[in-house]
Amino acid sequence: MSDALVSPAVAAGAGIVAAALIGVAASKVKKIRRDDIIPLMGVMGAFVFAAQMINFSIPGTGSSGHIIGGVLLSAVLGPWAAFITLCSVLIIQCLVFADGGLLALGCNILNMGVTSCLIAYPLIYRPIAGSSLKPWRISLASVVASIVALEIGAAGVTLETELSGITALPTSTFLAFMLPIHLAIGAIEGAATAAVLCFLAKYRPETLYGEYVAVESASPKRFVSRSGRLRPVLICFGIATLIFAGAFTWIASSNPDGLEWSIEKVSGISEMPSATPPTAIMPDYDSRFAGIVGALIVMVMLWAVTTIIFHRIRSAQKTHSED
Repeated sequence: MSDALVSPAVAAGAGIVAAALIGVAASKVKKIRRDDIIPLMGVMGAFVFAAQMINFSIPGTGSSGHIIGGVLLSAVLGPWAAFITLCSVLIIQCLVFADGGLLALGCNILNMGVTSCLIAYPLIYRPIAGSSLKPWRISLASVVASIVALEIGAAGVTLETELSGITALPTSTFLAFMLPIHLAIGAIEGAATAAVLCFLAKYRPETLYGEYVAVESASPKRFVSRSGRLRPVLICFGIATLIFAGAFTWIASSNPDGLEWSIEKVSGISEMPSATPPTAIMPDYDSRFAGIVGALIVMVMLWAVTTIIFHRIRSAQKTHSED
């Protein structure tokens, strides 16, 4: 969402809720006993950042979409670590690249991070996929969860716009365009998510969060060490990140995304104005190196944040054991 869609009151409310959930997520992540979580969050965050830059065309509509990545992140990292990772991506996109308004950042975190990581994954993906590694269950769970996340997010955008009352977009008409186009986007994201997760389930099942929980439950008093076996996974995602980040200007669709397309259909305005954050160094990704720079910033940010979180909790545990 751009700032032009959100009033200060709605922005403040969404920002407070988003900040509170980030705080809860940080406390939850502290309890993870998994020695590969820091590199996984960094590499997966960079991968999702780069993948989000690749807009794909929606056939027959003149619109495009991009993945959110919340279901994918949650299936690998768990919902709370995934939420922090996705929030980091959204914050970097906003502040460094002016992608999404600064005023609307809280709304964007709710519409993309909460809907995918904290709603669709635990309530849709996990019940369908269960503990099975069967491709059909993972695929079905990925598609349904992605669609649910996109549809709730699309409804959230409509509601927030209506509550803001600063645009002339008729709610029912706006919703009538938002839901179908994001249904299509969600289906495509679900298929892409399923492809990645089925690959991991076949060749590196220990990467998946459900598999980690099973091992962690069997050995609750020690950290689960898997960093050695997951090195090939990190390398593969790192290579994919570089490919997406370096090639986005050539392969991304130039069609308006689902939100822009819906606004244009309802109002005839092709682009909503948005203030550029003062920290934006590459507004609108106006460099061929923007994707690589952004992916590196996301990776460094996540590694720094998670290292600080785990350093504090492990230092506290060490002090307590010495006492």
